[in-house]
Amino acid sequence: MKEKNIIIPDHEVAISTKDMAVYYGEKKALHETRLSFPKYRITALIGASGSAKSTFLRSLNRMNDKVARVTGEINFEGININSSKVNVNELRRRIGMVFQQPNPFAKSIYDNITYALKYQGIKDKQTLDQIVEESLRGAALWDEVKDNLDKSALALSGGQQQRLCIARAIAVKPEILLLDEPASALDPISTAKLEETLMKLRENYTMIMVTHNMQQAARTSDYTAFFHLGEVYEYDHTSNIFQNPQVELTLNYVEGRFG
Repeated sequence: MKEKNIIIPDHEVAISTKDMAVYYGEKKALHETRLSFPKYRITALIGASGSAKSTFLRSLNRMNDKVARVTGEINFEGININSSKVNVNELRRRIGMVFQQPNPFAKSIYDNITYALKYQGIKDKQTLDQIVEESLRGAALWDEVKDNLDKSALALSGGQQQRLCIARAIAVKPEILLLDEPASALDPISTAKLEETLMKLRENYTMIMVTHNMQQAARTSDYTAFFHLGEVYEYDHTSNIFQNPQVELTLNYVEGRFG
C-alpha cells in the first residue's frame, strides 16, 4: 500500500492550502499540508482525537490567529488569506463557521439572523424579513419557527439551535461553510435533520466538516481527508476512503482498529 495518497479533485477548487503548518508555541501541531477543496461539495475531515483536524479547519478562516502561528499558504479567490494584509472580518463573512456546540445569541430567532446584517448597514425591514425567511428555509428551520420569530433562540431544541446557527451563518452569503463537529451534541433524529440540511445546502455552498462520526462522513460527504498525528495521510473521494483506501493507516482507522 502507499505511504500517503493525496488526490487533486477533478472539480473547480474553492480553497486550497500549500505547505500550511500550524505551531502552538514551539510545538508543531500540523505538518505541512497541501489540500484542494472543490466547490459545491462536502469534504469530511476524519481522524482520531488530537490529529489536528480542528486546528486545520480553524486556520481556514483565521480562527487560530491569537492562539497559534500558521505558516504556508491558504489560497482563496486568488489571494493567500494567511497574509497579514487580509481583512479578517471580511474573510470570516465569506468563510463562515458553525461550531460543535450550538451557540445562538440570547436574542430572538429573528435578531439572531439579522444581527450581522444590521452591523453591515442593512436596515430595510422588508429586506431583512426576506433574508430571515431565505436563511431559515435554507437551514430547513422555517416551517418550525415561522410563527415564533420573536421567541428566544435559547428556547429552541439543541438540533433547532444548531440549524439556527447555520441559518445565521448563511444569512451573510458566505462562499464556504466550515463545520466543526456540528452534530456531536445532537440526538440521532436531530443529527439526521442536520445532515439532510447540509445535503441541500451543498447546491450553493462549499462545506468542509470535521466529524468523529465515520458513518456521517460516509453518508454526507463527497470527499474525505484522513488526519493522523498532525499529518494528512489520505485524501480521496469518500467512497474510496471507506471502500478502497490506499494507505494502511486509513484502512486501520476506518475498520476501527484505533481512534
